[in-house]
Amino acid sequence: MSARYAVYLAPAPDSALWRFGSRVLGRDAATGEAVHGFAPAGSSLETWRALTAEPRRYGFHATLKAPFQLKEGHTREELEDALAQVAASTPAFDLGPLDVVALPFAGGAFLALTPMRAPPALRELEARAVRELDVFRSPPNEAELKRRNLQRLTPRQREHLDAWGYPYVLDEFRPHFTLTGALATSADAIAPLAEAFAASVSNNEFRVDALALFVQEEGGEFHVVKRFCLN
Repeated sequence: MSARYAVYLAPAPDSALWRFGSRVLGRDAATGEAVHGFAPAGSSLETWRALTAEPRRYGFHATLKAPFQLKEGHTREELEDALAQVAASTPAFDLGPLDVVALPFAGGAFLALTPMRAPPALRELEARAVRELDVFRSPPNEAELKRRNLQRLTPRQREHLDAWGYPYVLDEFRPHFTLTGALATSADAIAPLAEAFAASVSNNEFRVDALALFVQEEGGEFHVVKRFCLN
């Protein structure tokens, strides 16, 4: 399997927010090390680790440009140059406070840290990442499309999937830092995780000051390969 790349928002690896997200997911995508021992009140270690198995593969992040393989004729160095140009021409900005919420998905929900408000600067940055980096994206194959569970998508989301390789972009963009996989019920899990967040991260505001390039090699886990500072 060819390497896959993704452009994410990710806190600095030495920040309290990054440490919290890595603890919750059970892996530090900057060092590649497993992080054991976290479970919010009411959950066992084993149950929580199973619940975070899927997002653990991707590392703690918020998606700007979803995972893709490089289109033939393009190189990682070219992708990095283009990403550096986007970052250098984008002023840093405040995302504002983050809060633990349940987001609907596949008949259930998953828990995530989301901004209480999404400033226009974030939507502009996401749109630039989606559009300006799309020249590097190889179209999804049949297996990748099948994983999207097409019957679950709205017509607009299907249009985005066909155009950009990911259904939740532009007007369908929902900024969030994923914390769990799908839950049958999320009501009992929100409060304990919110309490753990408040206890671990004294400042719940997030400043967007860099873009992170993640890579997944040969079907392994995604990890941070480079951060590009905003202007």
